[in-house]
Amino acid sequence: MPATRTSATFPPPVMEARRWIEGVTFPDDRPLINVSQAAPVDPPPPALRQAMADAALTRDDLHLYGPVLGMPALRAALSQQINRHYGATTTADNVAITSGCNQAFAAAIASLCDEGDEVILPTPWYFNHKMWLDMAGVTAVPCPAGPDMVPDPATAAALITPRTRAITLVTPNNPAGVEYPAGVVSAFFDLARAHGLALIVDETYRDFDSRSGPPHDLFQRDDWDDTFIHLYSFSKAYRLTGHRVGALVTSAARLAEVEKFLDTVAICPGQIGQYAALWGLDNLGQWVAGERDEILARRRAIADGFRVLADQGWALMGLGAYFAYMRHPFAASAAEIAPQLVQQAGLLCLPGTMFWPDGSPEGAQQLRIAFANLDADGIDEMYKRLSAVRF
Repeated sequence: MPATRTSATFPPPVMEARRWIEGVTFPDDRPLINVSQAAPVDPPPPALRQAMADAALTRDDLHLYGPVLGMPALRAALSQQINRHYGATTTADNVAITSGCNQAFAAAIASLCDEGDEVILPTPWYFNHKMWLDMAGVTAVPCPAGPDMVPDPATAAALITPRTRAITLVTPNNPAGVEYPAGVVSAFFDLARAHGLALIVDETYRDFDSRSGPPHDLFQRDDWDDTFIHLYSFSKAYRLTGHRVGALVTSAARLAEVEKFLDTVAICPGQIGQYAALWGLDNLGQWVAGERDEILARRRAIADGFRVLADQGWALMGLGAYFAYMRHPFAASAAEIAPQLVQQAGLLCLPGTMFWPDGSPEGAQQLRIAFANLDADGIDEMYKRLSAVRF
């Protein structure tokens, strides 16, 4: 097969991991524990599903094409929520609704980069960001995070070249879970602005940040939208993963460029999913707060129970939002260990090698655990299984 845009990158990691469980039988007393994907397995709450069903039956317009940049009411409502949460002064003209947050990233890159340009990604990176850059002909420049899994602006500064167009951060982080300190995010903004770059901040998991108040001050900066591009997803907050509703927040001028991309790729986001997101913003604030409390309780259970693995040489490198990022103590690579955990422990997780450039030694020692769908008993069972494995 000749070289193509898609052949420039690797297979989707979550789909690859799912193939590891094909044909495997899991006994009733040891069912599969699936911690491979950061997505709610439960459907939206009943009230939201009822609102969606009612809208599907009574709103003829929801079955037609909508505006390319999204429903005006949803754009306005998200702007208002951002203003409350971040102390911001955005307007609906700063907001585009996209078919998921991955599409928001792709649209941002399309508005920023030409083939051969560069984007700095802290490692371990979110693999879909790397995949899109590969397919766009844009070089992903790895910026290794420190021991605390937080990237250093000084390290990034040394990687800037005349072809650099953007720096991308994910906070709370995927895969490491860590919440980047406000001062670090602010320093990255200053770095990007000083070099005329965009700073893309993917905040898909912001609804599950353990901190109260705004996690950074970027929306409060003068002319913030010249530099800062905010990405968001409704998937986790309202369990709308299958409806693909995300958002991109930036300058109106950039959205004029983004609109070209979105119109060509999807024409418009799904209307019923957008309606669900709008209904959620209007009605589910207290419910989302309860979901956040539950995720934070599970995060505490991960931290409290980890000592059983720490005694065996494991290390908890990062923890937060949906993720625990661990260093295993074995000589074998995580790329070999992760598929074998399906057989040995009935556990499906992703190896760190999926979050680092090919050949990076760091990834071989690391595993990502997406724990959001495990309750305290499930977390305890996972630890029991991991403590029993040997490689």
